[in-house]
Amino acid sequence: MIPFAIASMQLELSAVQPNLPLMEARLDVLMAVYPWVQMVVFSELAPFGPLLSNAQPLPNETEAAFQRMAAKHSIWLVPGSMFETSGAHIYNTASVINPQGEIVGRYRKMFPFRPYEDGVEGGTEFMVFDVPDAGRFGLAICYDLWFPETARTLAAMGAEVILHPTLTGTIDRDVELSIVRATAAQNQCFVFGVNGFGDGGNGRSIIVGPAGEVLYQGQSAQEMIPFEIDFERVRRSREFGLRGLGQQLKSFRDRSVEFPVYGPEGRSWPFLQSLGPLQKPHRGSAAGLRDAGQTL
Repeated sequence: MIPFAIASMQLELSAVQPNLPLMEARLDVLMAVYPWVQMVVFSELAPFGPLLSNAQPLPNETEAAFQRMAAKHSIWLVPGSMFETSGAHIYNTASVINPQGEIVGRYRKMFPFRPYEDGVEGGTEFMVFDVPDAGRFGLAICYDLWFPETARTLAAMGAEVILHPTLTGTIDRDVELSIVRATAAQNQCFVFGVNGFGDGGNGRSIIVGPAGEVLYQGQSAQEMIPFEIDFERVRRSREFGLRGLGQQLKSFRDRSVEFPVYGPEGRSWPFLQSLGPLQKPHRGSAAGLRDAGQTL
């Protein structure tokens, strides 16, 4: 057994005032009550919420405050994400901080929730990181997981746990929960889907095991969710198969087919081009809501 304890922080967050004091206070409470926790993960955009007006360069003082928190409690810390300005672009960026308070990497969300997440650029680099004497982690932010290529790549890079901070306050959360389960089963790994509450989402954070089983699912309320996993479960599943059956990663490795849709020419396939522009539906549009009073 290779145990490792991760806490998901499902906090009631604000979109109009900084959440850093709340995050720090709840982290102090968590570590006082559950000192055995080794990693803490907050939800997407937890520090400031979803307003682009809060975008700022990295590093910054908020990130430095999280570094001090990680060092204070000697934990791995993923403090959700922040909007990062870099030149003329804005990214949705998550930092990973080690127990010494050092930044070990930053991940830029690859798939902004377009057309609703306007003005945000997609990142291009995957991120995995190793926790000594435990295992390998991968990072994906919210809408990233709706594209199975992201999780498959992380698994092929050796990720045994996918950390998935989200800000989902919409009616598709139930679909997202199914995607989290499918991702864990397809890649034979743990997935921690950490959603905020209030202005930070509708909760229902989820922890899924390498056989796609729900280990815990939160409610629509503020919760601190400490949970211990066993890395040996991932390694045994990948060696012997999900429940002794499918060995998906080996089959993917040994495949006889390549996927031209992933090549540059795939973007120009006629059907994909026929879908039209990526834009918000408007009232009365063929793709959106009809005018009030119009017969459906």
